[in-house]
Amino acid sequence: MHFIEEPKLTHGAVMAMLTAAIAQAETSGQPQCIVIVDASGALLGQIRMTGAKFLSLKSALAKARTAASIRTPSDAIPENVHLKIAAATAGDVTGLGGGLPILHKGHIVGGIGVGSGSPEQDKEVAQAALNALAH
Repeated sequence: MHFIEEPKLTHGAVMAMLTAAIAQAETSGQPQCIVIVDASGALLGQIRMTGAKFLSLKSALAKARTAASIRTPSDAIPENVHLKIAAATAGDVTGLGGGLPILHKGHIVGGIGVGSGSPEQDKEVAQAALNALAH
């Protein structure tokens, strides 16, 4: 077999996720940086909400790519290797909370990373984005 068919995120899915994530961030009162990548880590969509920390775009991208790559939340990386793995990947992989994999029927289709709030706020916003795909 030379080809495989896998589900992919559409621009409509990305927009629905961003919209849901923004709504959740507004509800919590914490402006966020929200980044969505495909399964290979390529950027599909991002926003830095008014008032969000601009450097959080970088950590949100790392969280999204990490979650897509390891197919599990970014904070699943053991704490004792956080610094080492970040250094080894020039910051492309992180153990910070706020990155979640995007799965469809058991297939990894991407990752979402959120940053600028507490880890709990970041995860809450990322989960709201995933919930948008369930509708």
